[in-house]
Amino acid sequence: MEYKKISVGALETNCYIIFNKEKSAIIVDPGGEGEKISLFIEEKKLKPLMIINTHGHADHCGANKFLKEKYSIPILIHEDDTQILNSLENKFIFPLMKGEPSPEPDSFLKDGDLIGLGEITLKIIHTPGHTPGSISILINGVLISGDLIFSGSVGRTDLPGGSWSKLLESIKNKILTLPEETIILPGHGPSTTVGEEKRNNPFINYEAY
Repeated sequence: MEYKKISVGALETNCYIIFNKEKSAIIVDPGGEGEKISLFIEEKKLKPLMIINTHGHADHCGANKFLKEKYSIPILIHEDDTQILNSLENKFIFPLMKGEPSPEPDSFLKDGDLIGLGEITLKIIHTPGHTPGSISILINGVLISGDLIFSGSVGRTDLPGGSWSKLLESIKNKILTLPEETIILPGHGPSTTVGEEKRNNPFINYEAY
């Protein structure tokens, strides 16, 4: 498996492009700047198969429309976040991300879903808290966490649908149970590991045990 992190928009969202030896690719969280994302795809001669949004906030879906239309690919998200996808709050954020409102999703993801990408398997983990339908994606010892957990921090829960108790429950029961060497690729900021966050994340150390 190979992946590329592309920082997009004023909020510096991490968009991840996962691809295999055959150059088939999945785009995760294209928050904005669709042309910047597509430039990498064209340079690598990748063949995008789908877009996955870890949640419905504007800074994670602002380039959905551009990429869906350019590559004729479906948008996948957890059903519990469909109302957030084009909420009033999102409409104010799209311009900051050089993005635009998302089309309706083509399919819904649920906990335990497996998505094949050649020799790669993506496992969907429902991790509510930041939003009701937030998901994380586990791929060969690498976890794309969306805005659930960051290096030294955790996702905010003060936006509509957020829940502090559910966020901590998701982290404790679904993230900290993974092997400590699991690499975490968050929605913003640098990568980290499960072990690093167990030892040093003040929110986890204080609240999760």
